Amino acid sequence: MRTEQPQVIYLKDYQAPEYLIDETHLTFELFEDHSLVHAQLVMRRNPERGAGLPPLVLDGQQLELLSVQLDDQALTAGDYQLDADSLTVQPKTERFTLDTSVKIHPESNTALEGLYKSGKMFCTQCEAEGFRKITYYLDRPDVMSTFTTTVIAEQHRYPVLLSNGNPVGDGPAEDGRHWATWEDPFKKPAYLFALVAGDLWCVESEFTRQSGRDVTLRIYVEEENLDKCDHAMVSLKKSMRWDEEVYGREYDLDIFMIVAVNDFNMGAMENKGLNIFNSSCVLARAETATDAAHQRVEGVVAHEYFHNWSGNRVTCRDWFQLSLKEGFTVFRDAEFSADMNSRTVKRIEDVAYLRTHQFAEDAGPMAHPVRPDSFIEISNFYTLTVYEKGAEVVRMVRTLLGAEGFRKGSDLYFERHDGQAVTTDDFIKAMEDANGADLTQFKRWYSQAGTPRLAVSEAYDAAAQTYSLNFRQSCPQTPDKAEKLPFVIPVELGLLDADGNDLPLQLAGEAEAAGTTRVLSVTEAEQTFTFQGIAAKPLPSLLRGFSAPVKLSFPYDRDQLMFLMQHDSDGFNRWEAGQQLSVQVLQELIGQHQRGEALALDQRLITALGTVLGNETLDAAMVAEMLSLPGEAYLTEISQVADVDAIHAAREFARQQIAEQLFDALWARYQANRDVSRKTAYVAAAEHFARRSLQNIALSYLMLSAKPQALEAALEQFEHCDNMTERLTALAVLVNSPFEAERAKALDAFAEHFKDNPLVMDQWFSVQAASTLPGGLARVKALMLHPAFTLKNPNKVRALVGAFAGQNLVNFHAADGSGYRFLADLVIELNALNPQIASRQLAPLTRWRKYDDARQALMKGELERILASGALSSDVYEVVSKSLA
Repeated sequence: MRTEQPQVIYLKDYQAPEYLIDETHLTFELFEDHSLVHAQLVMRRNPERGAGLPPLVLDGQQLELLSVQLDDQALTAGDYQLDADSLTVQPKTERFTLDTSVKIHPESNTALEGLYKSGKMFCTQCEAEGFRKITYYLDRPDVMSTFTTTVIAEQHRYPVLLSNGNPVGDGPAEDGRHWATWEDPFKKPAYLFALVAGDLWCVESEFTRQSGRDVTLRIYVEEENLDKCDHAMVSLKKSMRWDEEVYGREYDLDIFMIVAVNDFNMGAMENKGLNIFNSSCVLARAETATDAAHQRVEGVVAHEYFHNWSGNRVTCRDWFQLSLKEGFTVFRDAEFSADMNSRTVKRIEDVAYLRTHQFAEDAGPMAHPVRPDSFIEISNFYTLTVYEKGAEVVRMVRTLLGAEGFRKGSDLYFERHDGQAVTTDDFIKAMEDANGADLTQFKRWYSQAGTPRLAVSEAYDAAAQTYSLNFRQSCPQTPDKAEKLPFVIPVELGLLDADGNDLPLQLAGEAEAAGTTRVLSVTEAEQTFTFQGIAAKPLPSLLRGFSAPVKLSFPYDRDQLMFLMQHDSDGFNRWEAGQQLSVQVLQELIGQHQRGEALALDQRLITALGTVLGNETLDAAMVAEMLSLPGEAYLTEISQVADVDAIHAAREFARQQIAEQLFDALWARYQANRDVSRKTAYVAAAEHFARRSLQNIALSYLMLSAKPQALEAALEQFEHCDNMTERLTALAVLVNSPFEAERAKALDAFAEHFKDNPLVMDQWFSVQAASTLPGGLARVKALMLHPAFTLKNPNKVRALVGAFAGQNLVNFHAADGSGYRFLADLVIELNALNPQIASRQLAPLTRWRKYDDARQALMKGELERILASGALSSDVYEVVSKSLA
């Protein structure tokens, strides 16, 4: 068991570095059983820290120090201090050069931080603090340096040698080896360093910038993946053009490179000029990647490219400011994806994910502000709060300032801070200065944790023809603090008349109406807004476009929600009305199940969905979203005490009723869309995504009927489609069906056909892990023995274990606690292999307070067992200890 707690790092303790690094010169000698890293650092005293020459403390972990030189003078062991985490030397002048040589072992690095081997390829991952596992350095984001990197390796095994920046030289070396040198002229912190060496092939293209200069684009992959790069290349070009047009940002180097890596803890990494990607986020072809995967590739390629400015040219001063780059860039990539596809559907997808997962994080033991106050292990703060909620905070700034004002603010931000490491305060200050605005109170979104609650009530005065909305905001207690000050909550809204038309909106005291959609800034704990000139009581459409990440409550009845579903001019709120109606109906069913009553579905839900299904003027993707009932994870999140079995039974009953009562309409829409699919070659475009999404949700309902024609349709789609989107959906409905023989045959055929494609096999694992049929844990344990599975690959762990624990709630939360024991055993094993992945698998156990007493005791017991299991990594220790606090 851990005998001492790891150090807590606090934002309030931040101090600028004592020394700066102006130039970094690195030479890597790569061998099969070790690697040598020679570093020359041209350094100087930081003038901001005053006079004197304090000791220089360099970060370093898991390094074997071979030599140290200070200004060409070799140091002996008595001239420096060395421990497990640092190397300390004493400079003699304000400017000096430090040379070190170390030995490292990337071939045995299963944590996938620093320099490691992925298959036969050397690659790096240095964010957040991986560079200290490569060489001794000031491994912090506010130390920025130019980098020149030379890589030396065996030419036959590693013909491609890459690093950041532009290539400046290459040639042969002794003993069949060769070298290549790269130079990055832009100063960057060490976390943006990258190196790749391997037997790689590339797809190459060019992009002409608005200034007329060409940039070379290359995507490096292993030979068998060359046919899966076209979509990523198209996405990259779209991203570059969009960033020029929307933000005025041009790319700054002569070459931009992406490398696909199979073993990677994250989705991708924005290293300057050399983006390293999890292969799942770059490889896409119709036969092997779903529509969702194509859209993910497009979004992730854009996200990492956009980081070139929002993260690289302007980076974060310290890791507490992580959302400065991540929240801003998630917002940017979401807007890009909205422009490339359906804006409404993109917003629905993002909000559904936020409310299901980030709201749960906000309500759990790991809740923290967008800008945390402290952490033990920074890797644990690559969270949905920092990324997704951080993006919502940026979106609110844009909502409050308007699109033009936001662009002025971002222009000033990039111009003012180019080449600097800054803070969220600097970002907000640029927005304020560019617009003459005061966002002081708004900044509470960065410093206060939790999801605000916004309760709204109405009052109509027929005689005065006024309509008032009263807003009351509050925020629950979170681990960091009990009392919260009022936020600035932008509420975009409209008012509908009896015919469903938007009314002109004129607040009391205004000379005239100002449009039919308004943004109200709720800044007080309780605040009332009154509209005048309202001839009859309207129906409010609140929080249009989900204008703030809050939990909104308004006493809509089911008939009003049906009206909004049919008439609201805001596409997001039409979907939201359907979700609220579904939640009310499902919660009624949950109560019936808990009381042992026969389940009876409110027919208004069937009527509403039937109307949506029959409306062929609606975007097909929108219809598909509106037909999707709220997921079990979301129903769990909004429950006071989650009854897993009742939630599952209620939702399955509702789906069954929809399938039976709307079978003919579902069959007609399925057949019409499948007929187009048969006649149309696969296209990765929004209209085609929409058609297939409606086709597939219709099939998922039809299969619940267990009618022979539905089974025939699923088998036909599985066997005769030309794309993974249709094939995987057909497989999933078969896997969850009662047709055992057909299920087994389809699984075997799929695995046999795709056994040599790791990413497709990940989908095969996930489909089975997520199946809610009885025996889920036994299936997962059997699949862990499959030759295509390994705990050393993060994608495999996420595909099988993550899908089971995070999506298959009814099996994971088995009353005997077997799912909890399984996950705890796995976390203990992973802790020694890959601490980052181990800590991320813990999330389902950390929410133990959400469940009944018996499950709470079982989950808490497993967390206590993990804590007592031995020497835990700081990653796992922080999550477990906070969960038990």
